[in-house]
Amino acid sequence: MRYFSTAGPIIAEDHYLIPPFSRLDLDELQLLIGQKKYFVLHAPRQTGKTTLLLALRDKLISARPKAVLGSPISTKY
Repeated sequence: MRYFSTAGPIIAEDHYLIPPFSRLDLDELQLLIGQKKYFVLHAPRQTGKTTLLLALRDKLISARPKAVLGSPISTKY
């Protein structure tokens, strides 16, 4: 049974959520990454920043498994 989470990254199978990539231009973000440019993810607390970065990491790994060597994202889980 899914429920609303109030802390930590959202797990799609367990929690209700807005799809992480629905709130940004994924093509533009991938272009920045491809050009090896920096980007800033700035938003208020508990708005899905960590969830978005974890989803982006998973998407990059699935597209090119060796492209993402590590992730500096620290979570409680």
